[in-house]
Amino acid sequence: MLDKLRRDPFYRQIFKLMLPMMLQNLLNAAVNSVDVVMLNFVGESAIAAVSLAAQYANVLFMVFYGLGTGATMLCAQYFGKGDLRAVETVQGIALRFSMGIASLFALAALAVPEFMMQVFTSDPQLIALGADYLRILSISYLCWGIIEVYLSVLRSVGRVAIGTVLNTIAVLLNVLLNAVFIFGLFGAPKLGIVGVAIATSISRVIELALCFLVSHRSTSIKLKFSMLFVRNKLLFADFVRLSLPALANDVVWGVGFSMYSVILGHLSAEAVAANSFAIVVRNLGSVLCFGQANAGGILLGQLIGENKLHEAKTAAKRVVKLTVVGGILGGLVILAIRPLVLQYADLSATAMGYLSAMLLINSYYIFGGAINTTLIAGVFRAGGDSRFGLICDIVDMWVYAVPLGFLAAFVFKLPVVWVYFLLCTDEFVKWPWVFKHYRSGKWLKNITREGLFEEPAPKAP
Repeated sequence: MLDKLRRDPFYRQIFKLMLPMMLQNLLNAAVNSVDVVMLNFVGESAIAAVSLAAQYANVLFMVFYGLGTGATMLCAQYFGKGDLRAVETVQGIALRFSMGIASLFALAALAVPEFMMQVFTSDPQLIALGADYLRILSISYLCWGIIEVYLSVLRSVGRVAIGTVLNTIAVLLNVLLNAVFIFGLFGAPKLGIVGVAIATSISRVIELALCFLVSHRSTSIKLKFSMLFVRNKLLFADFVRLSLPALANDVVWGVGFSMYSVILGHLSAEAVAANSFAIVVRNLGSVLCFGQANAGGILLGQLIGENKLHEAKTAAKRVVKLTVVGGILGGLVILAIRPLVLQYADLSATAMGYLSAMLLINSYYIFGGAINTTLIAGVFRAGGDSRFGLICDIVDMWVYAVPLGFLAAFVFKLPVVWVYFLLCTDEFVKWPWVFKHYRSGKWLKNITREGLFEEPAPKAP
């Protein structure tokens, strides 16, 4: 079986794209794990405050992920077509959006961090701790918006290793600086939760500097602010039509998922602390799933851009089969990690009970998310279909899951674990509509254009 996979050109291509992205996702999950582990020595309140404040970073990540995957929809197909000028123009359009949104988040985190924390909790101690964290983290938001778009465009043209290397450097630096500022190593002051924010901001600044260095030496896609001012009405219209629904989809999902933390945050600090550990473990289990979704989307997009629609449809079936395996493996990873987390987490007895149940729930919940992520964010977007996911998640998150969570928590006053269980049914509720849309084949479209940069013919006198 393994020998057959190695010989198959499709699987060789997808693993070549997938493995660096898996490592990148693993590193991102690992740095979040390190934050929680190190803050474990500071206190439960520090863990809870960072977990709540980080929800804004989660939403912002969804914004950047949506813009990045939206840009990838166009860039992968135009790269398959061989039009690098269109790729760079799309990158400039995406940067205009990402830098604008990042500036708004940074300004809010700098000016009104207390208000931002009050959305998630009414605990004065958590508000004060989280506000200090957000104020310093505002610097990293500006850098992050540029980094994510540039690396997404590089991934869309098959240059996935660059992002992995840069993320590796940034993550290792972040971990080192976390230790320095949390524990006061090498003569530095012990800054606790503020130290985490300083470490993250410094590592983002350095990662952005490395992006410019890579761009300077690149022979293909460059990070040039001059592309912000390139105007192309057709590409801009396509970006708005195709990419903004993807962005809205990820924001709708990200904000909806953050509402789960709002619900838990108003139940108890123990529930928040337990959920912060559960999120870290779920992210580790999701590494393979997100790698498959991203790699599959890029490969399918390039095939569609070459107008190989039949081959793309066959490739999509293979990607889905891989995702089933990835989802099962992700659940097993969570079950394998669970005893270690329960052994070393320094939480109260109540929080430990919550955490034990949350990890069991996530061991199967991850499978539902793996299938939906691959189809909605990978397969459908590769074919230029971003609207289906937006409509699907609006209904699933805001008509079903979030109202159900509020009713369970504050009307029926169910126990924390039951509230969490009900929230984690959202991925499975949308399966029937997702599979129906996949089988219909309506998502499979070549969205590239001809003559994008041709001068219009002069009018006859």
